[in-house]
Order: sequence, then structure tokens, then C-alpha cells
Amino acid sequence: MTIVLWVTALLMLLRLAGEWVLGALNRAEVRRHALSPPPAAAAIMDPATYAKSVNYTLEKSRFGLLVEIFDSLVLAMVIFGGVLPVIYEQFAHWGGPDRVWDDALFILTSGVLLTLPGLPFDWWSQFRLEAKFGFNQCTPRLWVTDKLKGLLLMLLIGYPLLWVLLSLVTWVGPAWWWWGFGLMFGFQLLMLVLYPKLILPLFNKLTPLPDGDLRNRLLALGDRTGFRARAIQVMDGSKRSGHSNAFFTGFGRFRRIVLFDTLMAQLSAEELEAVLAHEIGHYRCGHIPKMLAVSAAMQLGGFALIAWLARSPWFNTAFGFPPGELAPAFLLFGLLSGLVMFWFSPLTNYFSRRHEYEADAFARDAMGGASPIVGALRKLAQKNLSNLTPHPWFSAFFHSHPTLVERERSVQSA
Repeated sequence: MTIVLWVTALLMLLRLAGEWVLGALNRAEVRRHALSPPPAAAAIMDPATYAKSVNYTLEKSRFGLLVEIFDSLVLAMVIFGGVLPVIYEQFAHWGGPDRVWDDALFILTSGVLLTLPGLPFDWWSQFRLEAKFGFNQCTPRLWVTDKLKGLLLMLLIGYPLLWVLLSLVTWVGPAWWWWGFGLMFGFQLLMLVLYPKLILPLFNKLTPLPDGDLRNRLLALGDRTGFRARAIQVMDGSKRSGHSNAFFTGFGRFRRIVLFDTLMAQLSAEELEAVLAHEIGHYRCGHIPKMLAVSAAMQLGGFALIAWLARSPWFNTAFGFPPGELAPAFLLFGLLSGLVMFWFSPLTNYFSRRHEYEADAFARDAMGGASPIVGALRKLAQKNLSNLTPHPWFSAFFHSHPTLVERERSVQSA
């Protein structure tokens, strides 16, 4: 093997070892508190619910490790077994006047084929693990339909988008990656507007929040916090899962507030108002443009790196591809970049948790006290069987939100 393949193998092993160690530390921490939860955790969950959350956390962790080992083996077989160059050669034989269409199809086909081995694990997670703890509401038919819809959308949207990206080399030359970044970032902004209107309704039913006290409270909250949304909608998340959530999407006059029906069933009107105040806090604290700026910087860096790798004579050839070809460089970057980015996740999660603390503080101030947001967070932790005692290292790598105990301490400290 070349030095490039040795480095790739080392990165795979390091990530797998890192995830195994972090998972083991987290399971040990959860077991340590299983019979004697810390006072802060005991105040949030009754003993039966706490025991159930411990079992849920442990089973998810063990299952997640199994999936990670399997995914790593599949990736190793694909990268070191010469599978991708064989697929690439098959598409190259189709080459007509415009090879770009074949290159785009190569990337999409490879991506689809790589998802197939993981489907049994996805099915088991939904219909065994989640069902065991009372969360699954999805039917096998709906699960299959979701997969087919996702595949169709990838073909209808992803294929033309990839064709344009790969064609930029011919159209604008070596500076293609600047234009590629502009295309993808513009597409990301466009999706913020189009996703809730065109994509989300393909999977979920969205209905306007009915007139009444709750709608009046939420609209009044938007008025006094300077957040006007185009619509407040309820999503039928309960047809797939018992987990709950709330979010807003879009920007400017296209903003929409979306509440899961499970969330509305679990929280009081005041607690729902506090959850919405938290989401508004992300907007009012400037988190959305900050995240978009970080996303733009990472995309620009990614495109620059792909362009450099595609030009480098050692990169493609190390994995069995012809030198200078852009499509293999795109695919390899997508498959392997996570091996490096995994080690930067504590940094990104650190800033994400800071945003959560700031949004909690905004919700506390908007509601005139900490009780509504604390009550909402406690109920959500109970209903979702959240892990209240994760190991700090595990939390740093895998949790974009602080633990409930940390959030309570922060929101009640001022």
C-alpha cells in the first residue's frame, strides 16, 4: 500500500478506537449512576423513568458501536478493495460526448450502494430498539416509502446539481471551486425557503395552529420579542416517533414556526411558549447567521481542498482512480473527510452548547422567570428518556446540547 492508504487506514482505526473508548466511558458513567442517581438527576426523573432512561442509553450505545464497526468495515472494503474504481470504469465505458453526466451518476450510484448495507441496522433501530422503549410509531410501509421518496429526491435534485458542479471545470477553468462554493451555498440558502414548502410536506402533514389561547400566546410572544413568523404550523411527527421537537425554518418574511404534535401533547401552554421563546432566542442572539457563516467557511475550505486533491497526482492514483479526475476526488472527500472532522467535533459542539445556553437565557427573560423553560426541559427529558449523566468526554464529542442538569444550573444561576 502507498503512504496515502496507510494514513487512511490509520485514521479509520483511530476514529473507531476513539468512538469505542468514548462509548465505553459513557456506558461506565451511566452504570455508575444507575442505582444511585445524583440529586440533580433524581429531582428530574422518578426512579422507574430514570431506570428506563439508563437502559435506553445503554442499549443505544451498544447498538451504535455495532453499527460503527460495521460501517467502518464496509468503508474499508470499499476503499481498500478496489470496488469504487471498478464502478468508475463501468460508467466510463458509457462515456458519450458529455462525460460529466456519467461522472455525476457515478457519484450518486456509489452513494446509494454504500447506504444499502446499513438498511438492516436502520430497520432494527426503528422497529426493534425504538419500539422496545415505546417510541416507534412508524409502519414498515411508511419506512419503505420514506426511503423511496428520499432516493427520488436525490435523483431529481442531486443529479442536476452534481452535473452543474462537475461542469464548472469546463466552464470556468481552475477557479471552478469558487463558483462551486457559490452554487452550493446559494442552494443551501434557497433550501431554507423551499424545504418547508416543497420537501417537508412530502414526508409530513403540516397544518396551521388552530385559533385559540395557545396561538394567541405564541403570537403575542413573537410580538414582544420582535420575531414575526409567516406561519405557525403543527407537524404530525407522531406518525413516525414518540420523540418531540420544535424548530423554525426560513429567514426574513419566509420564517415558519413548526411544532411537533407530540410536543403539544406533552407540554402545557406556558411550557410551549417557553420552548418557542428558546427557538426565537437562537434568532435574536444571531445564532443563525453565525452558523451560516461557519457553514460557508467550511464549504469554501472543502471546495478548495477538493480542487487541490484533484490536481495532485498522488491522491486519485492512490485509490485506483485516474489522476486529475474530479468526480473520484469529490466522492473520496465525502467518504473520508469525516475521519478527520470527527476530532474537531468537540470544538463545534462547544459553540453549539454556548448557543443553547444563550437561547435558554433569552427564554427565561422572555417568560419572566426560569420555571417555564425548566419545566419544559424536564418534561422533554422524561418523555425522550434523555441521558442525564453522560461522561464529559463523550458529551464533548457527541452532544451539541448541554445536559439537562447543566442547562438548569445555567438558566437558574442569573
